[in-house]
Amino acid sequence: MSSTRTDFKTLLADGPAVAPRRSLASEAADVLREMILLEKLTPGLPVPERDLAEALGISRTPLKEALLILKSEGLIVHSATRRSSVADPSLEEVSENLIVLGVLEALAGELACKHASDAEITQILELCDRMRNASLETDPLNFFSWDMEFHQSIVRAARNTPLMESHRVYNARLWRARFISSKRRTSQDTMLGHHDLIAEALQKRDGPEAGRQLRRHLETAVINITEALGTKNQAVSETPTNNHSKNNLLDG
Repeated sequence: MSSTRTDFKTLLADGPAVAPRRSLASEAADVLREMILLEKLTPGLPVPERDLAEALGISRTPLKEALLILKSEGLIVHSATRRSSVADPSLEEVSENLIVLGVLEALAGELACKHASDAEITQILELCDRMRNASLETDPLNFFSWDMEFHQSIVRAARNTPLMESHRVYNARLWRARFISSKRRTSQDTMLGHHDLIAEALQKRDGPEAGRQLRRHLETAVINITEALGTKNQAVSETPTNNHSKNNLLDG
């Protein structure tokens, strides 16, 4: 009997990859994330675990895991008594976090000009084109995912782990705010113009210019999101409060 060890890594290198099976918690987090971003689950809404698990048709264990995923993304918060609710950050909190995010992304742009591969820059340019060519009927969640991928691609290309970790934390806190801003057609044209200038600087590997454009982009985002959330908060304050039963938690 041969004692030669089979090199499975080499043997299977050209074969099809085995797709990882997504956990029930990840699937539940996807459903809840979409509902939070679309505001079917509104800011500040309590989310009782028992009612939510029943509505989703899952047990409380994967639901707890899903809520922890969303907590790490800044979409769910827990009270001192461990009760969960949809995050509802103030305008001041959102603005402060955006300022920090702008500094992080500016640094990422400068570093990406040094470390990004040509393939990575090509991918960023392709994302610009995809967003620019998107029709008015494009699903807002798809458009938003492309926008976030544009920014995250630049951060990954910076090749700086502490920067990536810091960006992940601050970007997670701003998911809902940035989604609200991305839906506004009046701010989309400005955003796309900024993306083109950022991509151009990356293509030229002009670090200082990439940093300037990213900082300018996030400064504009502060204004857009403040206006969007301010308008939304005013509309909500003028709308009569509706009481929904727990059975309607996931209706819509």
